[in-house]
Amino acid sequence: MTRGSAHVTVLLEEAVEALAIRAEGVYLDATFGRGGHSRRILERLNEKGRLLAVDRDPMAIAAGQAINDPRFHLAHRAFGEIAGAAREAGVAEIDGVLFDIGVSSPQIDEGERGFSFRHDAPLDMRMDTTRGETAAEWLARAETREITEVIRNYGEERFAFQIAKKVVAARLEQPVVTTGQFAALVRSAVRTREPGQDAATRSFQALRIHINQELGQLALALPQAVQLLRPGGRLVVICFHSLEDRIVKNFMREQSTADSLPKSLPLRADQLPAPKLRLVGKAVKASAAEVGANPRARSAVMRIAEKI
Repeated sequence: MTRGSAHVTVLLEEAVEALAIRAEGVYLDATFGRGGHSRRILERLNEKGRLLAVDRDPMAIAAGQAINDPRFHLAHRAFGEIAGAAREAGVAEIDGVLFDIGVSSPQIDEGERGFSFRHDAPLDMRMDTTRGETAAEWLARAETREITEVIRNYGEERFAFQIAKKVVAARLEQPVVTTGQFAALVRSAVRTREPGQDAATRSFQALRIHINQELGQLALALPQAVQLLRPGGRLVVICFHSLEDRIVKNFMREQSTADSLPKSLPLRADQLPAPKLRLVGKAVKASAAEVGANPRARSAVMRIAEKI
């Protein structure tokens, strides 16, 4: 969420508290963004502490240059590559890792990024603008079936097939290359609208998740985080969408229970593989006060686990 041009970090205090920071510890901010969480973590560390942060958005990397602190290292990587980032930084084990998943307010508010239908701009949607296919490039080549699956699966949009047909028909006349074009096509295909929500919301979300492979990146990152954590280290994840939260919830649940093996195997309970994580408390949501000040916080869900 933005106030003026400032990015407001969601669940800032709650997330940092959840990390149970040791002053001399080593921590990883897997989604630096504009550095709200990183700055607060640095405040809790002493001169021996260390913070590694990663982000794939070049604008986030540029913003991070303002932090002139020898304890801090920022790497231009996707969060699905945190193991490589840690290795390059000479970090073998960490005391806590924080993920704040999803698009940031500056990315939405900077119209040229193509994340929002509020601005008529190039349909880009890449979080890392230095590589990969833009949303416009993908829409130009994808088949009706592919577009339907992406919008249905990642946007949970009932009219996904109708939207896909509109896009494929429209591109025969002219390329669909702007957010305005795509939003107009979606609105023309969606027959019923949810109160208070633009008809294009779900499709824009779906396209963004697909172009950036957000769910795949998350599925890659979580096991890497557990591998990096030392015993007693905390894994803290903030999600803003049910698809992401489902991945996190299921992963933490699976990692916090012993492997289920066939009952026919002649093994005692103490011979079963031990769980890797311990769940810490229940899912945390933003307070009414925070939601009032920052409406984006309404959908935030934070889950916490500890390495055993």
